[in-house]
Amino acid sequence: MTIATHERPAVTTASDGFGQLLRAEWTKLRSVRSTAWCLILGAGLMILLSMVGATGSTTNVNEGPPLRVDTFHFVHQPLGGDGSVTAHVLTQQRTGPAARAGVMIKGSTAEGAPYASIAVTPGHGILMQADFGPDIAGSAGGAPVWLRLTRTGTTVIGYESGDGVTWRKVGSATIAALPQTAEVGLFVTSPSTALRIVRQGGSTETGPAFEPSTATFDSVSVAPVSPAPAATWSDLDVGKPGPRVDGTPALGSATEAGGIHTVTGAGDIGTPPPGGDNDIVRDSLGGVLIGMIAIVVLGVVFVTSEYSRGVIRTTFTASPRRGRVLAAKAVVLGIAVFVVGLVAALAALFLTRPIQRRNGFEAPAYPDPSLADGAVLRAVIGTALFLAVLALFALGVGTVLRRTAGAITLVIALAVVPSILGAFLPVTAQLWLNRATPLAGLALQQTRDRFDNAIGPWGGFGVLCAWAAVALGLAYWQLRRRDA
Repeated sequence: MTIATHERPAVTTASDGFGQLLRAEWTKLRSVRSTAWCLILGAGLMILLSMVGATGSTTNVNEGPPLRVDTFHFVHQPLGGDGSVTAHVLTQQRTGPAARAGVMIKGSTAEGAPYASIAVTPGHGILMQADFGPDIAGSAGGAPVWLRLTRTGTTVIGYESGDGVTWRKVGSATIAALPQTAEVGLFVTSPSTALRIVRQGGSTETGPAFEPSTATFDSVSVAPVSPAPAATWSDLDVGKPGPRVDGTPALGSATEAGGIHTVTGAGDIGTPPPGGDNDIVRDSLGGVLIGMIAIVVLGVVFVTSEYSRGVIRTTFTASPRRGRVLAAKAVVLGIAVFVVGLVAALAALFLTRPIQRRNGFEAPAYPDPSLADGAVLRAVIGTALFLAVLALFALGVGTVLRRTAGAITLVIALAVVPSILGAFLPVTAQLWLNRATPLAGLALQQTRDRFDNAIGPWGGFGVLCAWAAVALGLAYWQLRRRDA
C-alpha cells in the first residue's frame, strides 16, 4: 500500500516578523545591565562635563565703554568754514557687504576726531553716519552714485543723486565739536570678513583679517576751495591698519589720473555691536566629546556580548535572516540613543546657560539661545542624531570584528582621538581631520561662523552617515558569508 505524503506549507509565525525582532532586541537592550548603564553614563557625562566646561570659561566682552573703530584711507584737503564736498562714486570693489566708499568731513586726520560721512556699500545701499552713531539709511542701490556732504556751522547734511543734478536728502547731523577748519574728501574702508589664525604650541589665537577694498571716483569737488586760491589733495591711513590673512598690514593707497581718483582702504568706522567669537550653544553641548565614548561602548557591546556568550547562535537559529536581525538591532539602538541623547542635549543646554551668564556670556554680546532659532534647534537635535549614528557605526564595527576590545579601540581611534590630536596639529591639518573622520558629524552643533568650522552642518552629518553606512554594509556582508 502506498501512503501519500504531503509536504507542509511554510508557515510564517509571529516569531519570524520584524516587529517581534524589534521587541526581542529591545528586551535585550533594557535587560542587559551593561548596555543600560552605557546609556545612563553617556547622558550623565555629557551633561556634567558641559557644565564643568561652562564653569571654566569666562569673558569680559560686555565690560567697558562701547568700542569705537575709526580706520580707513582718507584723501583730504582743508575746508574753512561752511561748504560742501561732492563726488561721483564710479565703481566699488565688493570685499564684503559693509565696505564703504564715499565722502567725509572730519575735524582732523586723527583717529577718533569728530566726523560725518556718507557712503555707498555693496550690501546695505547708501549710509550716512556721524560721530560713531547709528547709520541713517538712504536708497538701496550701489555704485555708481553721486554723494554730497554740506556743512553749515555745526550741522552737516548728506545727499545722494543718481545723475548729479537732482539730489535727495539722506539725513543730517549736528556735530558740536567740529572745528572751524575741517578736513574733507574721499574715504574707503572695508571691515573684516575673515579671521587670522596663529597657532603657537597647543594654543590658538585668532583675530580679524582685512581685505582692502578699492573704489574709483570722478567729478570730485570742494566748494568753496579753502585756503585760497586752491588746496591740494593729501592722503593717509587714519587709524592703524589691521593685518591681512597672511599677517601683512592692510595698507591703503590713493592715485589720481585724468580726474579719476582710485582709493584703496581697509578697516571700519562706527561703534559695532558688542559680540564675542564663542559659539555658546556648541560650548554648552561640548560634553558630548566625552559622553560619546560610553555610546561607542554601547554600540559595540550590543552585538559583541552575544558573540562572547554564544547567544548569537540562538538568535540566528530563531531568525535565520541575519540581515533582519542586524536591522532590528540598528533600529532599536538608534532610537534608544537618539531619545536619551535628545534629553541630555536639552538638559545640557539649559543647565549650562545660567553658568555661562554668570561668567560673562550674556546679552548684548551673547543673548540667550532660543529653540525657536533654527540653528539652535538643529544643534540640539543634531547632537542626538550624532550620537545615534555614531552608535550605529560602532554596531557595524562590532559586528565585523566580533571582539569588544578591538572594536571599541578602533571606533574611539577614528571618532574620539582626532579631537585630541587636533589641538597639536596645524590648523589646516586639524580642519581636514575634522571634516574627514566621523567627528565631522559634530558640525551639526555649529550655530555661528568660526575659524574652526571644518565643514557645514549637514555636510558633516553626511560624512558620519557615510562611515556608518560602510560599517553596517560590511557587517551585513560578513553576517551572510561566515558562521556565527
